[in-house]
Amino acid sequence: MVHAESGVLTAPGAPFAVVDGVYASGPRTLREFVETTWAHGERPFLVAGSVTYTYREFFAAACSLARRFVDVYGLAPGDRAVVGMRNHPEWQIAFWAAQLAGLVAVPLNAWWTEEEFAYALDDCTPGVLLVDGERLPRVERWARGRAPVVVFHHEGPLGAGVVRYEDLPAPEPAAAPPVVDVRPEDDATIIYTSGTTGRPKGAVATHLAQAGAAMNPRYTAAASALAKGTVPGRGPAPVTLMTFPFFHVAAFTTLCSVMAAGGSLVLMRKWDADEALALIVEHRVTHYSGVPTTALQLLEAAERQDAGLETLTHLNTGGAAAPPDLVARLTARFGSRIEPRNGYGLTETGGGVTANFGADYREFPHSVGRPTPTTEARVVGQGGAVLPEGEVGELWLRGQSLVRGYWRDEEATAAAFTPDGWFRTGDLATSREGRISIVDRIKDVVIRGGENVYCVEVEAALHDHPDVADAAVLGVPHPLLGEEVAAVVLLRAGAEAGVEQLRAHVGRTLAPFKVPAHVVVRDEPLPRNAAGKILKRELRGQLEERVKNG
Repeated sequence: MVHAESGVLTAPGAPFAVVDGVYASGPRTLREFVETTWAHGERPFLVAGSVTYTYREFFAAACSLARRFVDVYGLAPGDRAVVGMRNHPEWQIAFWAAQLAGLVAVPLNAWWTEEEFAYALDDCTPGVLLVDGERLPRVERWARGRAPVVVFHHEGPLGAGVVRYEDLPAPEPAAAPPVVDVRPEDDATIIYTSGTTGRPKGAVATHLAQAGAAMNPRYTAAASALAKGTVPGRGPAPVTLMTFPFFHVAAFTTLCSVMAAGGSLVLMRKWDADEALALIVEHRVTHYSGVPTTALQLLEAAERQDAGLETLTHLNTGGAAAPPDLVARLTARFGSRIEPRNGYGLTETGGGVTANFGADYREFPHSVGRPTPTTEARVVGQGGAVLPEGEVGELWLRGQSLVRGYWRDEEATAAAFTPDGWFRTGDLATSREGRISIVDRIKDVVIRGGENVYCVEVEAALHDHPDVADAAVLGVPHPLLGEEVAAVVLLRAGAEAGVEQLRAHVGRTLAPFKVPAHVVVRDEPLPRNAAGKILKRELRGQLEERVKNG
């Protein structure tokens, strides 16, 4: 089943028409995409505290740095440029300068240790490193004698080969980017996977893939407008509170939609729900973008302060599974005024490739929506056979925005992709009338006495309890059953729900074998990576020890 607005938007000659699996009228490279943003001129683009970059200032700075890459460092298309810093506005200058110079941008996790940085640097062998002062000590030893370093927001002495960005000549307002040949089939980015199950792998996306990823959120925005009876592209440009770390693909989905519309990104140094409320008021924020955990915390802060969020029109979540009660809480407090959006995407898909929004999201809160026009999806069983609607199987994806493979790792690439280009996501899903619902990670299924228990389903039931702020469900060993279901729960401030009360709550909606045999209530937040995903491997050892000791 296809939405009516999908046909309008993808018909021949329409803005999102698809020819040979590619957006026909979209950009072909990220350089082409960013060059068009110069036309937004004096509109504010990046806002961080007292610092604001207009689009014109941003583009001039990116062009200047790109020319330095080529003229001073002698870098050529295909060379790698590492970007490692927190969400400073200059992160975007560094990333897009690499694209303008035809380099392969490699955004690295800003919270990695020196050892983790060294692993990725050894793997991608960059020709230049672009870091902030906090990251400099973690990369300086590796870079010495190997690659120049441009450091942002740093005070103090500099080692050999390190230059302070603030000391470089001021950008020329009308200067152009360097003259280099950037082709759609060239590599644009290497983004390392989160590494929750092992060493991170560098997922390599071409320019054509990233250009498709940039078009996907634009399609979603247009489809949302048509579903509400409004004209796509009309109305004020979005003002978005960005809480995703820039190195995560979920940030790219938000970023590209904002840039295409000439909107503004309001940045935060670190997440704080009360500060987020203040920024929403100060900057008249229209769009919120973050992981479900921070979105829930924002709604709780709004309730606590009786804040109306009058300017907010969209609440967008990604990066991790959204509990169904998120949209229920949003609707209970704000009705249909604030549009909820979620979706599904991975590092390997270039960000979001499905979207669920508006009335559909309220009606189907367990779904991640339908695929974008250039994305094919299928749910398969053993041997890759496509399963009937409603049956649980592995989600396979194919389309423009998917990566071409893993950097210098043919074995991992062959394991993840079929010969005809389907990507094995490792996620269990169902499909009904074109809507995809994620059931669980294949590795997160608890097999209890031969029965499959999907952790996401149990987590959703726990989240539905009014006292629960966060929850993680996983399996622990059992001598007879193989595994038992266990849960780690964080309660809301002042809540007093006990273990048996939580188990009884789950038992009201789920079968007895799905009810956690072990529930641990903790006082501190659950461990998460920078993308918002719970680090279950850290919890598993603690839980197994608790169970073992009774």
